[in-house]
Amino acid sequence: MFGTDQQIGTDRQGGLTRQRLCQKRGLVEASLEHPQPMQGHRCNERVAGQQRLCGPRHPDGCGAHDVMTVAMLERQHKFAAVFVVHKRRSPPRPWARHTPALVAMLCIPTVFAGKRHTAGVTDQPCNEGRVSPTRTAKAKIAFDMATAQSAARRIDHLKCRLKSRHTRPIVPAMTQTLTDRSALIRNRRRALRAPVWFLHETAADEIEDRLSLVKKSFTSPAVVSGFPEFWQNRFPEALCVGDGDTLALAPEAHDLVIHALCLHWANDPVGQLIQARRALKPDGLMLTALFGGETLHELRTALAQAESDLLGGLSPRVLPMGEIRDLGALLQRAGFALPVADTLPLKTSYASPAHLMRELRAMGESNAMTNRPRRATRRALFDRAAEIYAHEFGDADGRIPATFEMIFLTGWSPDVSQPQPLRPGSASARLADVLGAKETPLKD
Repeated sequence: MFGTDQQIGTDRQGGLTRQRLCQKRGLVEASLEHPQPMQGHRCNERVAGQQRLCGPRHPDGCGAHDVMTVAMLERQHKFAAVFVVHKRRSPPRPWARHTPALVAMLCIPTVFAGKRHTAGVTDQPCNEGRVSPTRTAKAKIAFDMATAQSAARRIDHLKCRLKSRHTRPIVPAMTQTLTDRSALIRNRRRALRAPVWFLHETAADEIEDRLSLVKKSFTSPAVVSGFPEFWQNRFPEALCVGDGDTLALAPEAHDLVIHALCLHWANDPVGQLIQARRALKPDGLMLTALFGGETLHELRTALAQAESDLLGGLSPRVLPMGEIRDLGALLQRAGFALPVADTLPLKTSYASPAHLMRELRAMGESNAMTNRPRRATRRALFDRAAEIYAHEFGDADGRIPATFEMIFLTGWSPDVSQPQPLRPGSASARLADVLGAKETPLKD
C-alpha cells in the first residue's frame, strides 16, 4: 500500500494505454472528465521517450505489469483506517454474521466481499493532489459508511454479550432438587383410584407397637404424610398435614410427631426433621418411618444392567435411599436427643416385574425424580430387565422377590429432665467390678 508522501514517478515501459490499465486488478476507468494535467517542475529531470502518468509509481524491483494493491488515501476520503484492500488471508471467522464487526474491532486489514473500491485512473497527465474518486466510487463509499456504522453496533452488541457472559452468577450444582414435587403429587393422586396400603399398614402397626412401649401419654399428636386420609383413620386424634417443603405445624404445639413413609421423597430431609423438632414441646417424641437403601435393590440392579446392555448408559429410575448409619446421623444434625435408628426388612414376591411395577404405581411410589427420563421407555428395555431379574433373583417356583427395607428413627426434643451423658473419664467405679467379670488386660 502506498502512502501520501510517496513520489509520483513514470512508467518504465512508457505509453501505457487505457485498455492495458483497465486490465489491471483493482483499477477501474474514471467515468468523469479527466482532471487537469499536472504541471512539471524545471528541476525534475525527464528522460526522452517517457511521459508522466497519474497514479503511484511502481516500486523498485517490480515490473510495469505487476500492479500492486490500491487503497483509498486517508487524506482524501478518511476511510483508509477501515476500508483497506489487502492481499492477505482473512482471519478465522468465529461467528459468520459478526465477522465485519470483529475485523473492525481488531483493526485487521482484510478484504470485505463485494466492497473493493478504488479511485479512477486515466492515462492522461494529472496532479496527484487533485485525483478524486469516480461517481460510482462515491456511491459505494456512502454504502460502506452504513456498513461501518452497522459494524460499530455489532461491536457494542458483542461487548455486551462478553460482559454478561463473564458476570453470569455461578449456580451451585446442589440447587437442583432431587424430587419433582408436581410429579410426586400427580402419582399420589393417581394411586388413590385403587390404592395398595400394605406397606403403610405395616408402618402404622410398628409405630403403634413402639408407642405402647413408651411410658408416657401423648395428648397432642401430629402426623406428617403424603396420604393424610389413611393416617387420619389410624390416628383419629392426631393432626394430619402434608409433607411439603414447609410443614404446617405450629412451634412447640405437639408432644408427638409422626413422619410416616414420606421422608425419603424430601428434597431437604434434615430441614424436615428440624421443623418436626421445633413443632415439639420440650421432651416431646418424634417417630419417623421411611424406606432404606436396600429397598428394591433387585429392581434397581436389573434395570441398570438392561439399560447398560441396550443403551450403553444409565438413567435415574429408582430413587436413591439412605443407609441406616447415615439416617441415624440425621437425627443428631437436627438436634434430637437420645437418637435411635432400627430397621425392619420386608420380603415380598410377585409373579413378574410387571406386577411389581404395577403395584408400585398403586402405592404412589413410581418414579418422580427431577432427572427421570421424560420419553417413553422402549418395551425391549423392560423385557431385558425382566430376564435379568428372573435369572439373578428368581425363585424356584418362577416368582421374583422384592425387598422393602423400612427404617424407624426415634428422637426426643431436648429437655433438662432427660438423662445427660457424663464427662469422659469421670467414672467412679470399674465396669468389671459392676458386672462381676474378670478383667483381662490387652497386650501392648
